[in-house]
Amino acid sequence: MSLTEEIRFKIALTMTPGVGDVAAKNLLSYCGSAEAVFNTPKSKLKNIPGIGEKTATMIVKKDFFNKVDEELLFVEKYKIEVLFFLDERFPKRLRECVDSPILLYYRGNADLNQHKILGVVGTRNATDYGKAFIKSLMSDLANQDVLILSGLAYGIDTLAHRGALENGLKTVGVLGHGLNTLYPAQNKALAKQMIEQGGLLTELASSSQMLPSNFPQRNRIVAGMCDALLVVESAKKGGALITANIANSYNKDVFAVPGNIYDKYSQGCNFLLKTHKAYLVESAEDIVLSMNWANEKVKPKAQKQLFLNLNTKEKQVVDLLKEHNQLEIDVLIKLLNTNNSEYSSTLLELELNGVILSLPGKSYKLA
Repeated sequence: MSLTEEIRFKIALTMTPGVGDVAAKNLLSYCGSAEAVFNTPKSKLKNIPGIGEKTATMIVKKDFFNKVDEELLFVEKYKIEVLFFLDERFPKRLRECVDSPILLYYRGNADLNQHKILGVVGTRNATDYGKAFIKSLMSDLANQDVLILSGLAYGIDTLAHRGALENGLKTVGVLGHGLNTLYPAQNKALAKQMIEQGGLLTELASSSQMLPSNFPQRNRIVAGMCDALLVVESAKKGGALITANIANSYNKDVFAVPGNIYDKYSQGCNFLLKTHKAYLVESAEDIVLSMNWANEKVKPKAQKQLFLNLNTKEKQVVDLLKEHNQLEIDVLIKLLNTNNSEYSSTLLELELNGVILSLPGKSYKLA
């Protein structure tokens, strides 16, 4: 199967009516790959948890594949990178979240698995206080080689992205819509700069409608991808507080900038601090020290100690990859002297446990 065909089935999995991220992961677990999902008989599909008769029928009929092919043409035309959740370049921090998207669309040059990632969120109505803090924060982080993550919205998000660019930091905007448009439109010039010094990321296809519900969904990606989340200014209700609560549920470090108790756009931060849902921040140094970024050095990857509890099939796969370094799926199956379906679940399980990596062109190597 060609790389294009492989991507086509991955996109199809996200566009199947009635299949969300959790159901898609169930399908992969039972069938072994995105391609295998669409070649599995209806009688088996409908018994997979979260699927049922109606969804199984949709999968088998493939009536929506014209929409899939339109999306494939779009990503090829604009050189958009399609990141599947088992791919090596998919954000590893996000993959650990139970409700993570199964596929992302990406334009940019930033490493989404960079060693230090700081999410910055806040109100669309930034005050002079918030603006001054962001300016100081980005200047002080300039030597930290940290990736700045936000939502490219008005206010604090825009200030964070712009401040990162001005100080030589890469910055990625997580969008609540497809890559065929940009909201707000006033940030088009900023977004173009970000593609050259960071990137734009979304889970939504170009055919997706721009709905208010997209933005809370977007917030979980910001919360899931970062090591630490900073709330600069926020009212007591709003997207920034939603993101902070999601980050807390993911056991991320959450920070907040305190403000005037009478100021509407300090109430959210003060509430997080008062309820012990965030650490108080007065400067970049507070984050750097708390995250141990000042003295932290990237450690060389240690040899994984994941080969101790492998079953017979898993050990056979690992032994072959140790011997040959990297193998295409067809060659691997031939060496195993078996058929694809027998080992598809084994390969998926090894990927999920971080033992092997799936590479473009349906090849595998040890992680």
